[in-house]
Amino acid sequence: MKRFLLLLFFGVSITFHAKAQQISLKKGIIIDSIQVSDSIPENFALYLPTNFEMNVKWPVVFVFDLDGKGKRTLRMLKNAAEQQGYIMAASNNINDSLSLSQNILISNRMFNKVFDLFPVHNNRVYTAGFSNGGRLASLIPSFVKGIDGVISCGTAIPNTELLSAKNPFHFIGIVGKEDFNYIEMLEVEKTLNKIKFPNHLLVFSDEQPLAKQKYLQKAMEIFTIESMGNGNVRRNDSLIETSYKSNIDEINSLIDSNKLIRADDLLGEMISIYRSHMDVDSLKDRKRVLKKDKRYRALKRNENNFFFKESLIKADYIYYLEEDVLNYNFNNLGWWNYQMEELKKHINSKNKAEQQMGKRLRGYVNALIEDDVEVLESEKQVDEEALSFLWMLKTIANPKDYIYYLKVISNSAKNEDFGAALFYLGELLENGYTDRAELYALEHTALLRITPEFNEIVAKHLKEARYDIIEE
Repeated sequence: MKRFLLLLFFGVSITFHAKAQQISLKKGIIIDSIQVSDSIPENFALYLPTNFEMNVKWPVVFVFDLDGKGKRTLRMLKNAAEQQGYIMAASNNINDSLSLSQNILISNRMFNKVFDLFPVHNNRVYTAGFSNGGRLASLIPSFVKGIDGVISCGTAIPNTELLSAKNPFHFIGIVGKEDFNYIEMLEVEKTLNKIKFPNHLLVFSDEQPLAKQKYLQKAMEIFTIESMGNGNVRRNDSLIETSYKSNIDEINSLIDSNKLIRADDLLGEMISIYRSHMDVDSLKDRKRVLKKDKRYRALKRNENNFFFKESLIKADYIYYLEEDVLNYNFNNLGWWNYQMEELKKHINSKNKAEQQMGKRLRGYVNALIEDDVEVLESEKQVDEEALSFLWMLKTIANPKDYIYYLKVISNSAKNEDFGAALFYLGELLENGYTDRAELYALEHTALLRITPEFNEIVAKHLKEARYDIIEE
């Protein structure tokens, strides 16, 4: 849940240029570290579909990863790009530590290189990203001309005020109902609909392991069908009919399994996608009938009730976290522990909407803490006490995220608070941590780890300690 600081005064307008150039590259595999130029130490990962030919113009998706790991990100989209016939490129130099303007300039150099190398269709240029990469992908069209669409997985457009009717693009959001960004993406969808900005929101159930891959492919398919509708691609009736039937089958399956809200959402998306290709009155009629269904209305009321409850709990989290960090309120860790126990009750509920709320809130509170940790760790003069509170809180919010136990143990040992260090050592090992070597190499623990108490706890959980326990 990275908070982007938008550079509203960064008004550089960048355009693409294209030059035909022959190049020999392997198709159907991800190729890493293609140099942008001989004079700039920047490179990117590339994917060409197996049917790629130089005598045809191709759609391209520029994918963003704010850790600068382009190849890793392309792997998640490879199947979709292969099935739908898209070139993909992802910079290895984009990074969260850089400013927005720096990342945009790096991106533009990659754009121009890809346009130099390949016959890219000028009206089929897209950006995509996951999480923070999705936020950057959504911002790019506000500063770079010629972007026709954005696929953002798990995150909404960060600032709709930057959108302009003079520079429209098609936004496709993909999100799971258990993702803490889900409600924000619903709100952004409403905003985009109000200003008549082209968009779709594809929602999946998180219990489906391959759902995200399926919807990434569907997003590219939507772009292709849209291109057929506006004349940029020759119409393919077979593809349109197959896509339409697949969506109808999914709607029928959703209705049969009483997932009526998702069925209604998908009907709305279908009307928007196919109305330029066929008569969609039957879809509209089906949507009207569904909205009158008593089961649908009951499910919608239930979901809205939990949406409202979720908003109240979020407000509490924001308020108390700010207060506790400012006041070093270690005594309130018990309240946070109670809140996490309450979340477990929600997650274990038989009510599906309540389960989803609990999982969203668990993701939200963890992201909230991580954001504050990142802010404090980046300050020139680090507030160690506030940071220590957040590390301790993170062990409550996510007991399996072992790095925060290690930070607390190290920091407590440095301050000679061996009691706290031993307590968190016990909690760490109780929660399944097994890396004995890392534990005995932990910074600031030289004195702590030779104590009988430390080695006794290690021996209890890992069966063997590095140092003998001497009994007096």
